[in-house]
Amino acid sequence: MASRSLPRRPAAAALPAGDEVPLHERVRFRGLLTVAVMGASIMQILDTTIANVAIPHMQSALGATGETVTWVLTSYILASAVAMPITGWLADRIGRRELFLAAIAGFIVTSMACGAAQSLEQMVVFRFLQGVSAAFIAPLSQSVMLDINPPERHARAMSIWGMGIMIGPILGPILGGWLTESANWRWVFYVNLPVGLITLAMMWALLPATHRRERKFDLFGFSMLALGLAALQLMLDRGAHEDWFDSAEIWIECGVAIGCLWIFGVHLFTSRRDTLFNRAMLADRNLVTAMGFMIVIGVVMFASMALLPPMLQNLFGWPVIDTGLALAVRGIGILISMGIAGQLMGKVDARWLVGAGLAIAALSLWQMSHWSLAMGMRPVIVSGLVQGLGMGLIFIPLNTMAFATIAPHFRTDGSSLLNLFRSLGASVGISVVTTLLGANIQTSHADLAAHVTSGSTSVIDPSTADRFGSLGDAAMMMVNAEINRQAAMIAYIDDFWLMMWVTLAAVPLVLLLRPARQEAPQAATEDMGD
Repeated sequence: MASRSLPRRPAAAALPAGDEVPLHERVRFRGLLTVAVMGASIMQILDTTIANVAIPHMQSALGATGETVTWVLTSYILASAVAMPITGWLADRIGRRELFLAAIAGFIVTSMACGAAQSLEQMVVFRFLQGVSAAFIAPLSQSVMLDINPPERHARAMSIWGMGIMIGPILGPILGGWLTESANWRWVFYVNLPVGLITLAMMWALLPATHRRERKFDLFGFSMLALGLAALQLMLDRGAHEDWFDSAEIWIECGVAIGCLWIFGVHLFTSRRDTLFNRAMLADRNLVTAMGFMIVIGVVMFASMALLPPMLQNLFGWPVIDTGLALAVRGIGILISMGIAGQLMGKVDARWLVGAGLAIAALSLWQMSHWSLAMGMRPVIVSGLVQGLGMGLIFIPLNTMAFATIAPHFRTDGSSLLNLFRSLGASVGISVVTTLLGANIQTSHADLAAHVTSGSTSVIDPSTADRFGSLGDAAMMMVNAEINRQAAMIAYIDDFWLMMWVTLAAVPLVLLLRPARQEAPQAATEDMGD
């Protein structure tokens, strides 16, 4: 009964080294703490997409060019990728409670600074600092959600956490567009203030402390990983703009990324000193397999979300609100399937759920590959709902199995790796599909234009259109515009086909996962005690 008095200990006090009472036994108001954790998580994940719609307004207000304003997005992504891997080390050294509170406070302050920025240089610096704070929130929120719930409630905890992670990117553009149109683009950042302050106050009052562990910092390993990730993100973000490997910049970034990440890998698995990540954690098959799945989720979820809004608005002429509402249906599918997955966990082999989710997601992409310019809103809503059902079935079982076989003290490190791989998958996916989109539009345009002859057009003969002067030019411009629309639609369909095959190719990875043993939580606790 002595452990029952632990909740009365001041939350900010560090636990003694020998105190191994599980965190879920020391939480007094689990429901309120869950709300606070999810508030921080949703606030952070929204900011990955909410600022995208405000970019044109920022460009005019900050006096930036179309090329330089993209650094507002690049700086945030870059900072998050570089800072995220050290989340576990910082949590051990200064305490997870302290790091979580500092990350939320830093996110609020930098959000206010972004909203008040008066120049592009200020905005880029503030967005970089905001990305550093955001990098810690996602993995910390996931590890806290696992720790404040007993093992038998982990599936439910991951379903709640996953709802915020998966729905946030969908709601971001809708909320960002509404704030930009009804108020000002600066409110895209100012909106974080009320949510952040409430979340910070609740976390300060409710989140218990965890004991700190002495852990040396692997400066060399982190330097190589940071340089490699920074170069990789820059290459992926700027590749399309710089025409990929026709640019010396892209070759340099590619060389730095490959070299530094290779050195980091060799150092990680051969060094006799303490490394950035524990090799015992990386020997866990479920965790490593889940990293691979996270790349697929990043590609399918975020790449499709990057393709659909411009397609629906530019090719179909939909207004922003209609586009947002149609895409929001995907979130409904995620909510439904996550609830189902949470109920089925423990009753059905989780590997079957992941496999079924991948198959359903592939089905939605197959449906999208049969779209045409003559369709209405219904196919978009149906395929979005189906894709949401698939994503929800994948996410919960996958995260549950990823953490089921590793020791609790590895959870923060493991969560940082899973979130990092999901982010990298999103970056890779968006870069690949946008690059292929541009290339396929040109190819399809050339193929279609070759068929526009006097025999295929009864209204005008392209070879003699110049005889009609400005009228002929206008007619040919209309024909070219329609060819562009058709070529773009073909290019989008090609991207959907590619993502479908990537999703199907990931299905056999399910066989690498192993179901959690009933004794895994107890064994993990004993490992931590050792």
